[in-house]
Amino acid sequence: MSTERDTDPRDDRVDGRDESPEERADRNWSEVLQEVRVLQTGTQILTGFLLALAFQPAFADLTGSQQAFYLGLVVLSALSSIVALAPVALHRALFQQRAKAEVVRFGHFALVAALGTVAVLVVGVVAFVFDVVLGGSAFWWALIPLGLFLFALWLVVPAILRARRRTNGGRR
Repeated sequence: MSTERDTDPRDDRVDGRDESPEERADRNWSEVLQEVRVLQTGTQILTGFLLALAFQPAFADLTGSQQAFYLGLVVLSALSSIVALAPVALHRALFQQRAKAEVVRFGHFALVAALGTVAVLVVGVVAFVFDVVLGGSAFWWALIPLGLFLFALWLVVPAILRARRRTNGGRR
């Protein structure tokens, strides 16, 4: 549906916004950066928690499988940070190269990948804590419900909302 805001000949989309492709890329890049900030803060808190654990006296009491799982979480935490910061590194590498649209596209895919690693990391850390504190089947009692809840909120709800928007033709 065209609106009077879509009359600018530089505006390449009929979407109710009066912006050029460059302006859209700038707006989208700002959104990517805000999402990186939110994601990175949570990842840094989890990483700090994980790194501090190794220096606690009780760490020596962990079983071999708990230590292996812990190290897997540390690696996953590092991967989450690396992937989440990749758009920023790409932006620096392509600074003033007129590649903002490509950087934004890459940023989108990197953030989706980072959300995937953070999802596994969050659920894994909680399950790990339940295992260390309670032992036995507590690992699974934390992992399964939390994993299902995350799956529902991060994948099912957005899929339903996307399907509704397609059915309604994108109208609100």
